[in-house]
Amino acid sequence: MSDIPPKPSVLFVCVHNAGRSQMAAAFLTHLAGDRIEVRSAGSAPAGQVNPAVVQAMNEVGIDLSAETPKILTIEAVQASDVVITMGCGDTCPVFPGKTYLDWKLDDPAGQGVAAVRPIRDDIEQRVRTLIAEIPSQDIPCHGL
Repeated sequence: MSDIPPKPSVLFVCVHNAGRSQMAAAFLTHLAGDRIEVRSAGSAPAGQVNPAVVQAMNEVGIDLSAETPKILTIEAVQASDVVITMGCGDTCPVFPGKTYLDWKLDDPAGQGVAAVRPIRDDIEQRVRTLIAEIPSQDIPCHGL
C-alpha cells in the first residue's frame, strides 16, 4: 500500500468543449504539470477547438491545435474530484462527494482573438487560484 495520496482530478465542462474548458484544462496542465489530473468535456461538443482560442493560447505559449472537443460522460464526472462548469447548466450530472464550481465566463464562440484574450486571461487567473486551493482541499463548494 502506497503512502502517496491520489492525485486530485479536475474536470472542466462547457457546452462545446471548444473554448473555455479547453483553455482552462490547458492552463491547469501547463501550470500544475502532473500534480493534478485534468479533463475537459462538453455537453454538445463542437467539431473542432475554436480557431480564435487556439490563436489566443498560442500567444501565451500553449498549443491547442491538436486538441479535439470531447463528449461529457458520467464516467468523467465520477472520476473527478472537482467539476468546474462554464455555462453548461443543468446538463452536467451531479454526484455526492464532488466539489462543483460554476465559473461565469463570456463565451468565446464566434468571437475574434481580441475578444478571446480577456477571457483567456480571466481563466488563467482562476486556474492559478484553483491550483493554490487544491492542495489544502480548501476548495469552496458552491454547488450548481
